[in-house]
Amino acid sequence: MSKKKGLSLEEKRVRMLDLFHEKQEVFNLKELEKIAPVSKGITFKTVKEVVQSLVDDNLVESDKIGSSIYYWSFPSKAFTDKQKKLEDLQKKCDETEKKLTDVHKKLEVLKVEKKDTEERRQKAVKLAKLEKSIAEYSKYIEDNQHLDPDKLAEIKKESEVAKEAINRWTDNIFNIKSYAKRNMPCFDEESFNQSFGIPEDLDYEN
Repeated sequence: MSKKKGLSLEEKRVRMLDLFHEKQEVFNLKELEKIAPVSKGITFKTVKEVVQSLVDDNLVESDKIGSSIYYWSFPSKAFTDKQKKLEDLQKKCDETEKKLTDVHKKLEVLKVEKKDTEERRQKAVKLAKLEKSIAEYSKYIEDNQHLDPDKLAEIKKESEVAKEAINRWTDNIFNIKSYAKRNMPCFDEESFNQSFGIPEDLDYEN
């Protein structure tokens, strides 16, 4: 018979936060050590660690009164904090899309030039950074799908626009490489990719 797998730290954090939001009360550590194992299946010896990790991430508030430390977390504050993070994320998505648009316009000018330039290398590096940012924003959105559906839908829409911009720019890079192959007899694709910081597996975003 296989040994039952224990809860991960993240699972314990979620359950502990649920406890605070369900009870909507203020607790000291001893009270949590009695309640959490019974109602949430969190082992007694890990209660303090789990609560402290939530305090460190500003998901649970604490205050020392006399010789005791009290903890609390109410759903309204948690929702407000998540909304603020989502608003910041949307702002970053907007900024990223604007950067992609600006880079795309500059690339339209650069792709008619034959010579390798430092500016081209910088644009290729910027592309890699922007793609990384889009991936990070997309993951954050996926991890927070349980939040405001309308807000998430709006952010996803903005992310799709940014993804389309990346694909257009990726298409332009492929066009430039094709142009170079046709007009430069000594063209070496591997050296070209290395010069511009273009990954070997560069492809369109799905």
